[in-house]
Amino acid sequence: MGGTRDEEFQHGNKLTATYQFSYEEEVDDDGKPRRTGTVWTASAHIITAIIGSGVLSLAWATAQLGWIGGISTLLIFSGIMLYTSNLLADCYRSPDRVTGKRNYTYMEEVQANLGRLSCIACGVVQYANLSGFVVGYTITAPISMVAVHKSNCFHRKGHASSCKFSSNPYMIGFGICEIFLSQIPNFHKLTWLSTVAAIMSFAYSLIGIGLALDRIISGKGGKTSLTGVEIGIGISAAEKTWRMLRAIGDIAFAYGFSQVLVEIQDTLRSPPAENKVMKKANGVSLLTTTVFYMMCGCLGYAAFGNDAPGNMLTGFGFYEPFWLVDLANIFIVIHLVGAYQVLAQPVFRKIESLTIDKWPNSKFVKAEYPIRIGSKTVVSLNPLRLTGRTIFVVLVTLVAMAMPFFNDVIALLGALGFWPLAVYFPVQMHIAQNKIKRGSSKWLKLQLLNFLCLLVSLAAAAASIQGIGEALRSSKLFEFKE
Repeated sequence: MGGTRDEEFQHGNKLTATYQFSYEEEVDDDGKPRRTGTVWTASAHIITAIIGSGVLSLAWATAQLGWIGGISTLLIFSGIMLYTSNLLADCYRSPDRVTGKRNYTYMEEVQANLGRLSCIACGVVQYANLSGFVVGYTITAPISMVAVHKSNCFHRKGHASSCKFSSNPYMIGFGICEIFLSQIPNFHKLTWLSTVAAIMSFAYSLIGIGLALDRIISGKGGKTSLTGVEIGIGISAAEKTWRMLRAIGDIAFAYGFSQVLVEIQDTLRSPPAENKVMKKANGVSLLTTTVFYMMCGCLGYAAFGNDAPGNMLTGFGFYEPFWLVDLANIFIVIHLVGAYQVLAQPVFRKIESLTIDKWPNSKFVKAEYPIRIGSKTVVSLNPLRLTGRTIFVVLVTLVAMAMPFFNDVIALLGALGFWPLAVYFPVQMHIAQNKIKRGSSKWLKLQLLNFLCLLVSLAAAAASIQGIGEALRSSKLFEFKE
């Protein structure tokens, strides 16, 4: 009997050890499910967040700034974003970059390094900016849907036909699609959607580049200059200045992805250390993005010259090859469907975490209702997630329908979010984390970068507000026809 008990005791210890080993394999050091992200999945998330509707306005932006200003601005913003994104990556764990406590959100990073007041200011800017971006995507995706409809109309009825359509039905359809996708619970489940969206961004960028090259080679390229659109008939010196500043805002928008970097970094497995992997992902994604941006901006400008349109693809007309332009616009829509979710997930997470903190024992907050096909759970519905995210998508769609203009909204979003989120907070956290002395050479260089980027943001914001004012005088709310 004693031998049998010993055997049972040893067997129980083995089971316990096996269970503990299995448990340890399934969770990370913070007790959360083990992260599985790599440099490639992080790069896919970043590329999905960066290459969005902003790429379509780069030909117009280059036309306002000219060859010198356009190329220089693209390269300068790329360099600034790479530097400050790497500073942000070092703040994921604190106080030690490798073994310290994880900061799951941008706000947590700011609070850990700069304190409560800075955390609140960061949250206001970050979530307002993210919400603004998804409004921008809700405006942009229907423009591409209308372009497909318009292209098919011209092809069917002839080039002289009056083919004008409201984008409102398409905005509603886009919103309905996002209501369903918003039930994806978190960033960790978004990898497949980000991968598809990243592939789509490359696809439509390549089509735009190919069409621009064809136009240039065939001798139909527009008039270009070193300084861009020239002052003269139809454009005054003041208008030229406003346009240049709005173009800088457009480029800032095109590089706007700092708002989601911390959430992306929180998907990475370790070892190796998350900050090292994230820096590699930053490098890969920004190099890839800058190459595409240079090609889209420069070739688009060469193709259309100083008359480059706000949306590059619409400038190729709606005629032949109509099917290729249609395909590019379809790719844009698919990409923006995924990009919307990448940018909306931090907003969803914040709303839900605040609600859970307020009512931790509520069934409405905690209950999960799995929907199964056979023995496999397809999706798990949560009442808070279902209602809260649906209300958010509906509100975003209504705001987008009320704003029938594109470039000026993009410029304002870029201007408002670029300085605080991409420059100020990363620089200040780096100073605090590394205890850089006030007045030292490095401190002065970092503060100079801060100040110059603040001036750029303020100038671009002023120009975009002026542009929105003009657009409001010539447009009606809830009425947008292309």
